Amino acid sequence: MKQFSGNLSSLFCLFALFLVLDTAAQNEYTSSVPKAIRNFESAIQFYDARKNKEALESIDQALKEDSKFVEAYMLRANIYSDMKNHDKAIEAYNEAIRLSPDFFPNNYFSLAKSEYLAGRFGDAKIHYQKFLSYPKIKASLASNAKQMVENCAFAEQAVKNPVPFNPVNLGDSINSEDEEYFPAITADAKTFLFTRRLRVKYSSGRTSQQKDFYMSHWGKDHWGKAEPVTEINTTGNEGAPSLAADGQYLFFTACQEMFDGSDARKTNGSCDIFIAKKIGEKFNAPRNLELPINTGAWESQPSFSSDGRTLYFVRAIKGSDGRSQRDIMVSKIGDNSAWSEPVSVSDKINTIGDEMSVFIHPDDQTIYFASDGHPGMGGLDIFMSKKSALGEWSEPVNLGYPINSTADENSLLVSPSGELAFFASDRPGGKGQLDLYQFALPESMRPQPVTYMKGKVFDIETKKVLAASFELIDLATGKTVVSSTSNSGNGEFLVCLPTGKSYALNVSKDGYLFYSENFQLKDSKSSREPVLKDVGMKPIKVGQSVVLKNIFYDFDKFDLKDESMAELGKLISFLNKNPKIKIEVGGHTDNVGGKQYNQQLSEKRSKAVYDYLVQKGIAIARLEFKGYGDAKPVADNTTEQGRSQNRRTEFTIMSVN
Repeated sequence: MKQFSGNLSSLFCLFALFLVLDTAAQNEYTSSVPKAIRNFESAIQFYDARKNKEALESIDQALKEDSKFVEAYMLRANIYSDMKNHDKAIEAYNEAIRLSPDFFPNNYFSLAKSEYLAGRFGDAKIHYQKFLSYPKIKASLASNAKQMVENCAFAEQAVKNPVPFNPVNLGDSINSEDEEYFPAITADAKTFLFTRRLRVKYSSGRTSQQKDFYMSHWGKDHWGKAEPVTEINTTGNEGAPSLAADGQYLFFTACQEMFDGSDARKTNGSCDIFIAKKIGEKFNAPRNLELPINTGAWESQPSFSSDGRTLYFVRAIKGSDGRSQRDIMVSKIGDNSAWSEPVSVSDKINTIGDEMSVFIHPDDQTIYFASDGHPGMGGLDIFMSKKSALGEWSEPVNLGYPINSTADENSLLVSPSGELAFFASDRPGGKGQLDLYQFALPESMRPQPVTYMKGKVFDIETKKVLAASFELIDLATGKTVVSSTSNSGNGEFLVCLPTGKSYALNVSKDGYLFYSENFQLKDSKSSREPVLKDVGMKPIKVGQSVVLKNIFYDFDKFDLKDESMAELGKLISFLNKNPKIKIEVGGHTDNVGGKQYNQQLSEKRSKAVYDYLVQKGIAIARLEFKGYGDAKPVADNTTEQGRSQNRRTEFTIMSVN
């Protein structure tokens, strides 16, 4: 899967050439034939001028004069390596080694590199090990060779056990004759954002490249025509976007070389991360995230978690040896809207190599990233890691061959369902140099599927749209897993619902009663179907009621279950925020069983809530409780669904002064 970053050049493909140039400077060669030397030195000049054809012709002439000219074979190998003709490079390196095995130990390193890129992993492993057998080799090369020995072993097995991989071009709506890459998608899989590199021609005749964001929306069965995101795009460049799961926030990168002169895009370092919020149908003016996210270093490639609080990104960090390595960092935004000091995501994920192109799936527990520091196919491979219930990341897993290859792979995007993955490639048959593709992700590499609740928030009396706060709480742990707000311009919201759990959803806004909803996502059907529902908020008034959908009791009992604590906490917070309000807690049952029994059970349940509120400091004078039995049904008692709705606990506003 060759992606937009292109192949990693062989970091050490010129070692042999350095020796060649050094010996040329001293006029000391393994050949003493004058004509051979003259042709060889001509080849060096051609090579220096990037005239590979002429350089190879001069080398041929040199070797005709002296077939044992080691440096000529080394130069030939370098040229073919530059041309990515690995077979011919291997042939030339082998000949140089055959003529003089110990003449230049780095020849084994360069030979192994070419063999690796040609897919000859067993041979490459042997020659990396041979290189390591020499006592006086550069430490950095030794370290790289040791890692490549591991890569060879991994690659041999990976090629023998390929994973399914059938990329499909996303078509004319997304791709063009220009380059498309760095995709992003919302949790409902309805909005697709990506970067397009346009070729711009000016009236002066000068041409340049322009990187802009484009957005497409899913239709009935295909992506609509991508349109530019005009409120974000500038005469500078925009790159590496990440959409919040609900599409309400856009994170992206701008760099010094992208700076278009506007104060809004000034950076603290070479590259910084910016944020824009959606108001109505448009994003507002982007702003720099500043410290502690952006520093004097290089920060880029953001990925914002569906919890609405966690930002993953890549930072270039200088090590003790002065080398800059790229690590994945993580920061959380607090209730005070301040970002925490970024820390390394995990020592299991970050290595002494480069980690980049991070993507956190909307399940908030599966991360995909590119790395050249873990055993893989060589260069940048894509890996996956999963977060445990304790918040610890697992050992990264390579996505396998041919998803990963000896080229660089990165910038993988996985659909909310976990079934599809998207990436950029310049493979043959595309629309332009780089196109966006999708493929079915192997089941073993899939995240937990997510569904969602989507709709609008409005005042139930005036129908005016509202900007309200959302909290999704895991009922098993009591932890808030998602925090977000509805769009202030159109009231729209989207809340991710990772499957396999039970959740409480609370919607709140000052001046209104909070809204309560419950989601049981434990079976395959409920885990797949989204919830489309508008939320009507009731202004605080005498007589208004709220059903507490996340208050739970065991069958025929009145003791509050642990899963009720999150909802009770919201009620306490509401009462503390509105200290003059007095409420009645009402208990209700269905019509199954005797009326007296139902009356007593409903009263005991309402009193259990009352007692809990008093225990937590709510004044008795502000509280009442009452059991209504089956006297006030809100649904048909002849169906199980109706009876379920009638079995409820609610509170009613009795006084606001």
